[in-house]
Amino acid sequence: MLTNNPKSYKASPQIVVVGGGPAGTTVATMLARKGLNVTLLERENFPRDHVGESLLPASMPVLKELGVITEVERSGFLPKYGATMVWGSQQDPWSWYFAETNHKYPNAFQVWRPTFDQILLENSKKHGVDVRENHQVTSIDFLDNGPVTVNYIHQLKRKGSIEADFIVDASGSNCLLARQLNLREWDQFFQNLAVYGYFKGGSRLPEPDQTNIFIESTGNGWIWNIPLHTGVASVGAVVDSEFGQSEISRLGAKQFLIQNINQSKYTAEMLKDSKLVSDPFVIKDWSYTNKPLVGDNYILVGDAACFIDPLFSSGVHLAFMSGMLAAAHITTAIKDKDLGKASEEVYDNLYSQEYQHFRELAKLFYSSNRTVDSYFWEARRLLGVETSYDSRKAFIHAVAGQAPRGYERAVIDRGKLPDELLAEINDVSDTRSLRKSEVDSLLSEMDISSSSISQLIPTLIEGSKIEIKPVLGDGEFQWGYVLITPERPEGTECSKLVAELVSLMLTCSSLDSIWNNIKAKFKNIDPERLERDLLNTINILYTDGTITKLT
Repeated sequence: MLTNNPKSYKASPQIVVVGGGPAGTTVATMLARKGLNVTLLERENFPRDHVGESLLPASMPVLKELGVITEVERSGFLPKYGATMVWGSQQDPWSWYFAETNHKYPNAFQVWRPTFDQILLENSKKHGVDVRENHQVTSIDFLDNGPVTVNYIHQLKRKGSIEADFIVDASGSNCLLARQLNLREWDQFFQNLAVYGYFKGGSRLPEPDQTNIFIESTGNGWIWNIPLHTGVASVGAVVDSEFGQSEISRLGAKQFLIQNINQSKYTAEMLKDSKLVSDPFVIKDWSYTNKPLVGDNYILVGDAACFIDPLFSSGVHLAFMSGMLAAAHITTAIKDKDLGKASEEVYDNLYSQEYQHFRELAKLFYSSNRTVDSYFWEARRLLGVETSYDSRKAFIHAVAGQAPRGYERAVIDRGKLPDELLAEINDVSDTRSLRKSEVDSLLSEMDISSSSISQLIPTLIEGSKIEIKPVLGDGEFQWGYVLITPERPEGTECSKLVAELVSLMLTCSSLDSIWNNIKAKFKNIDPERLERDLLNTINILYTDGTITKLT
């Protein structure tokens, strides 16, 4: 029995979350809000160090939903308004800003992860999550039926175990379940590693970019420089993995990091009066995906599910997104077994789509840089040609219009794109613009009863259909309408009006006939508003090619 009272969950299923980072705390908090019994096992004692200080605006609504946005804003973290880069087709720094594509959330934050993650962990405790730090999970024992057993070591000396009905793997790059179940698939393109540390006493970018993340390409790869409110800067070098491991063995991590910084022009100048105040950290073994992401009694979230590259600060964003989706899936599976089973595929698809979008964007970044001629960049230009057709097509359709993340237009506008890719993007963009003009002209009167509109016959692209699938509702999945097209075979959630409209287009001829059927089905909606919504929907479907003809 589910309840919204966090204190009355003792009889509900036991959920164990492995890992207390952003992904783990997000799913734990959201589940506890639903009244579920949640135990979170964290290997370390917080606060603890962690890379990934630069957030994206997409994280802001999640922080608001979790109830921590005010605390985050009051913590003194520097606002991040965009990014400044030395990359692409010119040698000088250039900037772009979130406000160009995201009017609701024009900034994110450069966070100090020990403080940021502590805020999220304490928030889970406030919502009733049983948080146990210094508990390192060592293995999961799965049974054919019934609960699973989570084995752990407490403070590296006392062994223990806990039974669970459902396991959330938020163990980060340790990928606890992926290693145990042999789920990991390595990405052959992003064979890089990073060495990073914290520098004190350096200078920032000039106004108005002083709190931007700074990315500078070098002969060996690229450098990030993230200013933090503590007075230090997170600075890291991303290089080819094989080259990096060899050079780190020869020079040591500290000397290797300094050597790569000295290869840069602008970063080296910004850090000339600074001092490295931490031991360097080395991160390797990326990128990867784990499949499947979800099973009958487990789900993978955050870096435990997949990791691309630190380039576009996507790590925390993907952690938050997967945490919210995972909580919705688990809640659904507990309440409705059939709906929960169906939502497994939806979770996998939604998360994989977001991952693939960032992956295609990162590949485009690497393959289109012309500021440096070196083995690193030339090798990635050659490797960047190969891609999945479906993911490439989805990416092209996403970036041909309004950029959904912000970085896309910057990369496209500043990089030296392969001619074939640029032609495809321009073709999609031009086609949409032309179709938009055509449909605006056809429906200019916004009156279905007019003779020029009433007899128009819409033709759907072959393969279009409406299916009933799980869609994300208020903290859980519910059955809803999904529009399936050849361009989006995974489907797009749609309203009942759109579902009825598409269904009628498959059986009715003219807009006049469709309109009469719509009016009969939606008698409780004001006719003027209904007509306006109907014509706007037709406009959108024609512009994106779902309606191929209006004759």
